Formats: sequence, structure tokens, C-alpha cells
Amino acid sequence: MQAVIIAAGEGKRLRPLTRNRPKALLPVANNPIIDYPIQALSGCGVRDIIVVVGYRKDHVIRYLDRLDIPVQIVEQKKQLGTANALSCAEPLIKEDFLIVPGDNYINQGSIAKILNKKNAVLVKEHPYPSNFGVVLMKGGEVSCILEKPERAPSFTVSTGIFSLPCEFLSQLTSNDLTDSINEMIKQGGHLSAVTADDWQDAVYPWDLLALNVKTLSMIIPQKSGIITSDARISGAVRIGRGSTIGPFTTITGPVVIGENAVIGSHCCIGPNVSIGARVKIEPFTMLQNALLMNDAAIGSHSQVTEAVIGEGSVLGDHTTIAPGVPMLEIEDTLIRGRFGCVLGDHVRSDPFCIYQGAIVGNNSRIRGGKMISGLEAFQDGVLVV
Repeated sequence: MQAVIIAAGEGKRLRPLTRNRPKALLPVANNPIIDYPIQALSGCGVRDIIVVVGYRKDHVIRYLDRLDIPVQIVEQKKQLGTANALSCAEPLIKEDFLIVPGDNYINQGSIAKILNKKNAVLVKEHPYPSNFGVVLMKGGEVSCILEKPERAPSFTVSTGIFSLPCEFLSQLTSNDLTDSINEMIKQGGHLSAVTADDWQDAVYPWDLLALNVKTLSMIIPQKSGIITSDARISGAVRIGRGSTIGPFTTITGPVVIGENAVIGSHCCIGPNVSIGARVKIEPFTMLQNALLMNDAAIGSHSQVTEAVIGEGSVLGDHTTIAPGVPMLEIEDTLIRGRFGCVLGDHVRSDPFCIYQGAIVGNNSRIRGGKMISGLEAFQDGVLVV
């Protein structure tokens, strides 16, 4: 069986994080999201994998070229929907195939359950079904998929993973895959529902924290670099080559630290923390439930909780990030989230700033002593004085 991974979209609801990279390349537990479906497919013996790229395609191609698992790459020149992306891969599809989103987490067990099914969709119960395609059942089969209904009649949602016959390609009726699936059912086609073992999507930026927790729970402990004798490490912790852990620092897993990171003395790291490559954490700083991308830096005497820190962002000394529950308007929809902050790439924040339920755009500058909440600095390049 073949697999088509769709990794062509931006993921607009995750801005500002997706302005510089597609959603499929956002890191959780220091691995791009796309790595998880690829590993799940490979673990099930699926070797013929086609990846459809589009938005920021060069970034995705560079990553795929470094993998040990060979994949075929096709381009969706304009992001016109999932069915359109699938049609771009049509010349390479020669047999029954799986459609797999490249920007969702899925485990190997779930792929195994649908692998030998024909005309099937992988489904899962979700507490917020209106963010997804809601699956309706009749007589043990799927009767309809409602795409992001305002009032969902069911908690059962589509994971976006389908097992379909090759002839389905001739039935693509629009650029939207859900429309084509519904038309197939309307014309008498059958579609069964298979319940996923484990699947998770990040719809909004703060959802990356929950996805980070899930993927951190699977890390294999490994300690490289230089760890001072006075440091205390417990639980599942992976420390990359060239990294340094200062004296009297406590790390409580699950925690993953990338290569060439520097963790100062008297820090408290974890649980549920991902620290990217070349990150610098100054002394007397506490991190908990946080995701720090490559080249970020946190000043001394800081407290960072429930935060996503973009690549190359620098927070000054005595920064406080604490959970808030803001009401935010994202893609014309009012959403209430619970998180400390989401900082885009290359943000510069001076000392003594406080963030609570804040989203800050890329390349923004926050002067010292400010309290930021909500979408006050959502646009890129904002200066808050």
C-alpha cells in the first residue's frame, strides 16, 4: 500500500509560528510534527510514501532530504485544498493508498488498524468537534462528514486519515476532500469508521503545549554533553551532544534538550519541557510546561510556565510568564485559550516583562517592565514601549 502525506498548508490558525515555517515543521519534543506520521507509516511497513509540499516547500524538502526513509515529493503550486493536493500526487499513485495529514500526530498502532481496510476513515472522539470534520454514522457506516460545523451533532471527528482505492482519484469532485468523500457516499459508495488508538492535532498555537506533553512522554532517556556533578536529573531526560548543565540545576523529566544548549546554574527545568538546539538559559530560571525553539534565550531569575518561545527569541532577566485565560479572535472566530504566552520568532523582550495569555508576533520588541496579554502585540514587527 502507498501513503500520501499532505504537508502543503500553512496552518494559519497557528500564526505567528507558521509565518516562517509550515505547520508540519513545527517542533514538538524537538522533532517536526511530520516526523511522527512518517515514523508511524514506516513502522507499519509502508515504504512507498509520497509527500505533497507547497507553502514554504524548500523548508520541508530540506528536512525530508535528511531522512533515512526515502520519500517521493510532489508540489501543490497553489494551496487549493486537500483534494487538490491529492490530485497533484495522482501520477505517482498506482494502488490502494492512505491519505495522512503531515501536520498531525498519529501513532503506529492507529495506522496498523486502518492499513488493511478499504474505504475507511480513522476517527476519534474530541471535546471540541467543531474544529474538525464531524463524522455521522448510519447502519454502522459513515453517512456524512460535516466540515467544521458551528454546532456539532457528534463528538466523533475525522483524523483526516483515509484508506481509499486507487479508483477514488477519478471521483474527485472539488478541491475539498470532504466534499469528494461525501459525494462518493451519496453515489452509493461505502466508508467505514475505524477508531484511532492515539491521534492529536494542534489547532491553535497553545495546543502545541499539549502535543509537546504527549510526544515527550515517548522520549528515550539519553544524557550527552557536560553535566556538572552537582546537577540533579530525574525521570525521562534526553540531553543532546555539546550541551552543558550548570551546577545545582534540577531537571525533572520528561525533558528533552537539543545539541549545544547551555543551562546555567541553579535552574529548575521540567517537567514537560522541550529545549531546542543552541538555547541558552541563564542562572536561577524556572521552566515548566514549555517549548523553546532553536537559538532562543531566557534571562536569569525568570519564571516561564505554559509558553511557546519561537526561534531566536530572547527574553531579558526577571521575565515572568504565567497562565492566563484570554478571549482571542483568530481567523474571525472568538476562542478562549489557557496558556502563558506564544512568542513568534526573533522577539526581543527587555527585563522585568510579564506575559499572561499573550501572543506576540515575529520580530517584535517589548520594552522593559511591560505586561502583555491577549493579542496586544500579535502583528509581526510590533514595538511595545
